Amino acid sequence: MSSDESSNAATSERRDAVREKALQVKARQSRARIIRRASLAIGVLAVVAVTAIVVTWTVSSSASRPMMSPANVVDDGFMVTGVTGVGLTTEDSSASGAVQGSATPAPDPAEAEPTPTASPTDAAAVDIRVYVDYLSTGSREFQVANVQQLSDWVDEGAATLTYYPVAMLTAKSNGTKYSLRAAGAAACVAQHSPDYFFAFNNALLKEQPDVDSDGFTDSALADLAIATGLDGPKVVRGCIEDQSYATWAKTATERALDELPGTDGVALTGTPMVLVNGTQYVGALDDPKEFAQFVLTVASDSYYKSTPSPTATPTPTPAS
Repeated sequence: MSSDESSNAATSERRDAVREKALQVKARQSRARIIRRASLAIGVLAVVAVTAIVVTWTVSSSASRPMMSPANVVDDGFMVTGVTGVGLTTEDSSASGAVQGSATPAPDPAEAEPTPTASPTDAAAVDIRVYVDYLSTGSREFQVANVQQLSDWVDEGAATLTYYPVAMLTAKSNGTKYSLRAAGAAACVAQHSPDYFFAFNNALLKEQPDVDSDGFTDSALADLAIATGLDGPKVVRGCIEDQSYATWAKTATERALDELPGTDGVALTGTPMVLVNGTQYVGALDDPKEFAQFVLTVASDSYYKSTPSPTATPTPTPAS
């Protein structure tokens, strides 16, 4: 074999070796690409599977967990059992209406002639019910104007006072559902520290955030509640921050919008709605004297309707 032929053969062999090596590299790269794509697909499937499991567990857990309702609620309302922790100021006291300490009427003697005169000892306590949304400016006006005389009437047994927290303005807080959360927070205090419910209710309204703002966080709501000096602050904080009664507040609002208890079909149309012995107050929300006069009038009507007119006792005629 000539040297030229030998050289060509060597060149051909080197070319074949390079080609073989290139094919091997290409095959390894293809296998690596396939493995990467398979790993990515498996990873995506794993994430989807885990997400599905978490969602399913969350939904099933929520469905299986019964709605928590406050134990001491009556017809979705909380009766005020004490006015401790309100911290009334001189300004609050001066806003009080003309009638302090009793909702018992003092009728004009001329008008009272046909019937017995009412007195604080024989008149029944007036039933005052307030439906309140903690983002409602009207609810704030009513509370600030009347807090002194309401607390006086409760203290002296002249009235029973019940608040019904509702959440009609849940959509008016930039998506934070403040109205709903505040109503649930009020239920937490009413449940775990009932004597301080009136104080927290007053604080929620007095420190009310603006409509269309974020409102207080759950932690800030808990701070506001604890600042009243209530009992069991850790339990109350946990209840508020866990939103334990938010679902209850939502369903209570729905019930009120359908029909108010004991009203023969009357439904909640706005807040505040104030009922005195079942009669709705439609006067000025920020005028305590007007509200006090309304309470006296309703109480007077109720008293005289329930008290029979005196009948003359026959005098025996002596026998002739």
